[in-house]
Amino acid sequence: MAKCAVCGKSVHFGNNVSHSHRRSNRIWNSNIKRVKCKVDGVPKRIYVCSRCLRSGAVERA
Repeated sequence: MAKCAVCGKSVHFGNNVSHSHRRSNRIWNSNIKRVKCKVDGVPKRIYVCSRCLRSGAVERA
């Protein structure tokens, strides 16, 4: 679900590295918002990342 409908940005995976350099898995979630936007002239609720909202890639309805 956590995927931008405009740019396709989703979760990223990596490692937590402790002070003693032990590693464990972790996830970076994208800042995804459910917003009402115009899609083909019709208002729809879609998931959009904050960067696409800020840059004006979508038109709010």
